Amino acid sequence: MENRTEITWFILMRLNDDPDQQLPLFTIFLLIYIITLVWNLMLVLLIPLNSQLHTPMYIFLSNLSLVDFCYSSTITPKVMAGFLTGDKVMSYNSCASQVFFFANFANVENYLLASVNYECYAAVYKPLHYDTTMKTCACACLVISCYSCGFLNVSIYTVNALSLTFCKLNVIHHFFCDIPAAMIVSCSHIHVNDLVLMFVASFNIFFALILILISYTFIFTNIQKMHSNSEYRKALSTCASHFTAVSIFYGTIIFMYLQPRFHHSMDTDKIASVFYTMVIPMLNPLVYSLRNKDVRKAFTKIVLKSR
Repeated sequence: MENRTEITWFILMRLNDDPDQQLPLFTIFLLIYIITLVWNLMLVLLIPLNSQLHTPMYIFLSNLSLVDFCYSSTITPKVMAGFLTGDKVMSYNSCASQVFFFANFANVENYLLASVNYECYAAVYKPLHYDTTMKTCACACLVISCYSCGFLNVSIYTVNALSLTFCKLNVIHHFFCDIPAAMIVSCSHIHVNDLVLMFVASFNIFFALILILISYTFIFTNIQKMHSNSEYRKALSTCASHFTAVSIFYGTIIFMYLQPRFHHSMDTDKIASVFYTMVIPMLNPLVYSLRNKDVRKAFTKIVLKSR
């Protein structure tokens, strides 16, 4: 960490520097953020309040909504403020905090998505064993494991980032403090740091992704055996929407973190980052929860009671 204090602040790049596009971009991102907040917080509050939603699936989905809300909130407000004020400066400590919280919530999201798909596999492929497999204790252990894995991994990322030295360049070509973008402007030898980042990220991403793909394989196999056309179309539509959200999340994450730094195009990285930092937290409640008739019924019931 020698000479780290020579750089006490960073300059972040905006998504677009055209003055005429700042207000339209602010409006778009404000709309995305409002939808993200409303949808996710609604589910976080709705699921505990309705006893009919106290099932393993909704336990996972409420935690997924909470994580989506948190990790979107570590990025989006600062980006929107930059559109209005033009402020691109972030202190070293603020940058380190953003890296810590974003990496933590992104890793928890990674494992929660795998847990959601495992629950779906248990419900579709082996429905007779569902109550035995997905007991409350088992669900609680899975959720705790997701948060524990997130904290463990972010500890590795943090140690890896704090070993970097920033002594000359302080312009980060990204709209938020992300480890790959920060590594590029470091004056340290980043080869070892790069290998550590790629190894840890590869393990986390592919471990969860393999579990998801295996569960989808069993689910689709079971869907093919359905005799009712209506059940077949409903199950296929649900799985297709789930698979789309998972593909966007893991596609952009793999693109960002599993290629050597010298292959990176910062402009392309910024566009890819928008999807997994802002779009996915907005889409997840729609894909996993709001299309569900039980959630809609519970929401309607609470609204009618409040009148």
